[in-house]
Amino acid sequence: MAEQNKHIIDFILYAEKEKGYSAYTIKSYTNDLNRFDHFMKTYTNDPQWAFDTIDRYTIRHFLGKEFEEGLSSRTVARRLATIKSLCKYLHKNGVIDVNIAAVIKTPKTPKKLPAIIPEKMIEELMNCPPDTIKGKRDKAVLELFYSTGIRLSELVSLNLGDFKPDYNKKNEHEGGVVKVIGKGNKERIIPYGKKSGNVLDNYLKERGINLKTSDPNVPCFVNLKGKRLSSRTIQRQVTKYIKQVAEGSSLGPHTLRHSFATHMINNLDKKGQAIDIRSLQELLGHSSLSSTQIYTQLEEEKMKKIYKKAHPHGE
Repeated sequence: MAEQNKHIIDFILYAEKEKGYSAYTIKSYTNDLNRFDHFMKTYTNDPQWAFDTIDRYTIRHFLGKEFEEGLSSRTVARRLATIKSLCKYLHKNGVIDVNIAAVIKTPKTPKKLPAIIPEKMIEELMNCPPDTIKGKRDKAVLELFYSTGIRLSELVSLNLGDFKPDYNKKNEHEGGVVKVIGKGNKERIIPYGKKSGNVLDNYLKERGINLKTSDPNVPCFVNLKGKRLSSRTIQRQVTKYIKQVAEGSSLGPHTLRHSFATHMINNLDKKGQAIDIRSLQELLGHSSLSSTQIYTQLEEEKMKKIYKKAHPHGE
């Protein structure tokens, strides 16, 4: 095995096992580094190229080539972020003397969110699944995505014991909180409401189990064979339902996550209240506040466009 391939594999394993990065992130890292490895073999004309031969000009040349091939600034920025993470790891482990990637500036990317589902269409979406055990499961999946804003990987890993439900004296599910394990194995607690609780209970009842007395280690969402649902299945099912009520690209579970955050901001704004950005950051599980601020910034941009278009002195 070539030395550079060994270092890349070691880094991928480190990101997966020690840092606890998601399968999606690991796949992105692998794709990005395969692209960089292919570039370096061509650039150096050496299939056994070494990391200590890389300088910042080499990395910039790689990024330039990616732009030339028509890749977006967002994709190129991700490629650079992967290389920076790799170089940081290699420097820490003594493979390279200097982290040459640290001084390279990240290409500016537009602050743009995937499409959200208008509030008036949410109920229509929730009514899409049929009245079968599979349909009740899918409805519970849709409801939890929208009412909690959790990520796909977080929902997949949910067990019954992760829920702490509140039941009233009539044994009616009033909502509660759910514990999720997010990026970097960070745990957080998210509230959910009565509607989510009822939809979840209806699904679990079909399986002959419940949140109060069943084995806490039982997976929350399973296929018809009783096995935990895969990310791919949930992605496919959620996308199918969303496309029944909305149009656009990049539709899927993350669309509901963005809808969760945007609708919270909009509804508070209608009531004359401002969102506590730190609370929203906690709910979404963002490690960086800047990731959360994009929601408020987009609302500001929307208002600016409306003002410029409508006001006589707007231009």
